[in-house]
Amino acid sequence: MITAALIGNPNVGKTTLFNLLTGSNQHVGNWPGVTVEKKEGFISENVKLVDLPGIYAMDTYSNEEKISKAFLESGDVDLILNIVDASNLQRNLYLTMQLKEFNKPIVLILNMVDVAESKGVKIDYDKLSKLLNVLVVPIIAAKGKGVDKLEELLAKGDFLETYNDNNSHYYNILHFKSEAETYKYIEEILSQCLTYTSENTTTISEKLDKIFINKFLAYPIFLAIIYFIFQFTFSWVGQPLADLLDRGVNDWLVPHIQMVLSGTSNWFKSFIVDGIIGGVGSVIVFLPVILTLFLCISFLEDSGYMARVAFLMDKIIRKMGLSGKAFIPLIIGFGCSVPGVMSTRTLESEKDRKMTALLVPLMSCNARLPVYLIIAGALFKGHESIVVASLYALGIIVAFLVGILFKNTIFKKDDEPFIIELPEYKLPEVKSLAIHTWEKGKGFLRKAGTIIFSVSIIVWVLSNFNFSGMTEINSSFIAAIGKFISPIFIPLGFASWQNTVALLTGIMAKEVVVGTMGVIYGGNLTKVLPTVFTPLSAISFLVFVLLYTPCISLIATMKKEYGGKMAIFSVIYQLVLAWIVSFIVFNGGSLILRIF
Repeated sequence: MITAALIGNPNVGKTTLFNLLTGSNQHVGNWPGVTVEKKEGFISENVKLVDLPGIYAMDTYSNEEKISKAFLESGDVDLILNIVDASNLQRNLYLTMQLKEFNKPIVLILNMVDVAESKGVKIDYDKLSKLLNVLVVPIIAAKGKGVDKLEELLAKGDFLETYNDNNSHYYNILHFKSEAETYKYIEEILSQCLTYTSENTTTISEKLDKIFINKFLAYPIFLAIIYFIFQFTFSWVGQPLADLLDRGVNDWLVPHIQMVLSGTSNWFKSFIVDGIIGGVGSVIVFLPVILTLFLCISFLEDSGYMARVAFLMDKIIRKMGLSGKAFIPLIIGFGCSVPGVMSTRTLESEKDRKMTALLVPLMSCNARLPVYLIIAGALFKGHESIVVASLYALGIIVAFLVGILFKNTIFKKDDEPFIIELPEYKLPEVKSLAIHTWEKGKGFLRKAGTIIFSVSIIVWVLSNFNFSGMTEINSSFIAAIGKFISPIFIPLGFASWQNTVALLTGIMAKEVVVGTMGVIYGGNLTKVLPTVFTPLSAISFLVFVLLYTPCISLIATMKKEYGGKMAIFSVIYQLVLAWIVSFIVFNGGSLILRIF
């Protein structure tokens, strides 16, 4: 069995190549002791492929670099597959030079050779192979070109001995005194291997960047794109499909189930209809919205535009004492706070990592979306997109203000330099978009089938029983718990025990807030909620949902990444923050309404 390590810089097509080589025959987990993702797959029965994290160098500053170095130093690696961007060899080959020091046979995979050609760059593959003493294979991963030759080569494996000459003169001159010397040596090699068919060739990406990161147009374009995403998700595609699914559940499924269960006991009928369908069904109807939103986000990521957004946000983020790189975990936080906090490990400084991890949960994750949609749909019909967009914006504003506060109090340290690579623009592949979108949808369904299902049952039991047995909901366990805690929400305008219980169960997972309401209030929430909330108290409630304590999974991740004290601090500060902001929203709104 040959074990091959796939390694390269970020944005060189490594993930695309890994998926092409391994197909569905892959396993995803975490590296031991850390939360960095580990991918393994099989190219054939005899070749195992390990996808190492994307890194620029082997300087062991980040977890990703430490993991890669430790794995390559182990005896488990027989071959290194070093994928590089053929249009940017000078920068990419710096890592290649460091990989040579591990004395392993290397296959240098030149990806995006079509982009190099479009820039007027012609590469002499044979000469490059000879000078570097590695096997060179040109491919275009996005189009699948050249990948079959690579697979055939790896299946044979007879080149390993040829390119395993550890006594080559190359190793004797490899220990350069400085990074500058290394790059000078790379320039000498490339001067012999590259020829330029045209001068001053302007690429499509360079032309597009004159528009998308133009100092006058960049921010209006960014806002326009965000507006389009919200309209596409909440007005044109996602929400209409969710409405259809909601009608299917409430107008067809529920009556059908009630008819089937007509001969059963009332408690069993209530358990199925109110407990399971009322809880899980209230959440599952939002799957189309979540899939649509993540389709848009995946498109921006795969197209290369998201890196431009990080570049644009650097000046703003830096006012909080963070580098532009911190914008990436914050953006990920809009999907889910857990990977957002995990991705803070890629930031260079301890200050940036901790501070960003505390701000990520303030980004409105997709788990909160069902809560926004059901309440906005019930009380602000026709204006859902404005309400939801305002909540997303509020999360960003609050994070910005909290970041400034942290910068001047508990995180008083110098700013870090900001360096980010702007990848080539490309039109995302439909298959890749479908995979990314479905992965998010699958995670949502998995949560609905486990956490939300379990909590819905627990809530139903607590809502229908007390120490005397089965009872009305107002005398149940859950009513007693809610009534004990609810007074703290009186100044916020939503002090009913039902709302309090929904917030408590929401700590398990934010989607559970809707599931709990579905169980406690019963019936169609769209019709029930206008009798529970006023427009102002509904906004106050949504603001609290936006900002209060993250889910159990996030708390556990925070503890694992940064320790128990920081996890506790995160929980407490977000509870206090949510209460204060909701108080300001409700009482400030009440004052304005009285004046006008």
